[in-house]
Amino acid sequence: MSASATSRASSGPLGLRWRRQALPGFGLSLGLALTWLSLIVLIPLAALAIKPWEIGLAGLLDVLSEPRVLAAFRLSFGGAFLAALVSVPLGLLLAWTITRYRFPGRRLLDALVDLPFALPTAVAGLALTALFAPNGWLGEPLARWFGWQVAFKPAGVVVALVFVALPFIVRAVEPVLRDLSLDAEEAAATLGATRLQTIRRVVLPALLPAVITGFGLGFARAVGEYGSVIFIAGNLPMVSEIAPLIIVVKLEQFEYAAASGIGLAMLLLSFAILFGLNLWQRALRRGRE
Repeated sequence: MSASATSRASSGPLGLRWRRQALPGFGLSLGLALTWLSLIVLIPLAALAIKPWEIGLAGLLDVLSEPRVLAAFRLSFGGAFLAALVSVPLGLLLAWTITRYRFPGRRLLDALVDLPFALPTAVAGLALTALFAPNGWLGEPLARWFGWQVAFKPAGVVVALVFVALPFIVRAVEPVLRDLSLDAEEAAATLGATRLQTIRRVVLPALLPAVITGFGLGFARAVGEYGSVIFIAGNLPMVSEIAPLIIVVKLEQFEYAAASGIGLAMLLLSFAILFGLNLWQRALRRGRE
C-alpha cells in the first residue's frame, strides 16, 4: 500500500492543509490520556513534592531523622526487600508446578495465586492475624514447639508482605516458562547434564530478567502496603511500626508537611531501587542478545 493511501493531504474549509493520519483521533486520544494522567498521577505527585518544603530543608531533615521514623523506614524497606527475596524461590516453585505439571487441583492452585489481588487488604490482615496470633492455628504450634512469635512482631510484617508480593513473582515468571522451549533442556539432558544442572545453567538464566521484574513489582507493592500489615504488626513504636502508619499518624496530627516529606522520601527511595533493578534487567537482556 502506497503512502498516499494511508496519509493524504486535504484542504479544510479555510484553505488550510492538514494531513489525514492512518490512525485518526491521535490528537484527541493523546489529550485525554495526558489529562487523566495529570489528574490521577502528575498533579498529586507535584503536590507531594511541593508540600514538604513548607517546613524548609532543616525541618524536613529533622522529620526524617527522628528515631521513630528511621525505625519505620528500616522495617518497611527491609521487610519489603526480605519479603520479595523470600517470594522468589516460592514463586519460582509455584510457577514451575503450575506450568510443567498436570495434577488434580492445578486450576484451583492457579486461581489461589491471584487471591491477594482480589482479597481486600484489611481482610487479609485480619486472616493472617487470626492464623499467627499466639492462640491461632499456626501461631500456637510455632510458639509451643519453636518459641517463635510471629504476630505483633517484625516477623508478622514480613509474613504479610510475602502474602502480597508472592503473586507478582509467579505472574512474571509463568508466561516465560510457558514460552520457554524444551529443546534446550532436552539437549542438555542428552549431553549428560543432571536435572539440577539443566535448571541452573539453562532454565534459570532465561528466567532471570522475569524474576527481576517480579522482584521489583513485589518490592514496590510491599513497601507501601498498609491494610494487610496494620493488624498483624502490633504497631509498637521502634519495633513493629511501618512507614505508612507514621504517615497516617502525622496526618491525624495535622502535620501535613511532615507526612508529605515522609511520603516523598519513600517515593524517591523506591524509585532509586526500581531504577537500579531496571538497569540490571536491561544489562542482562543485552548480554543475552
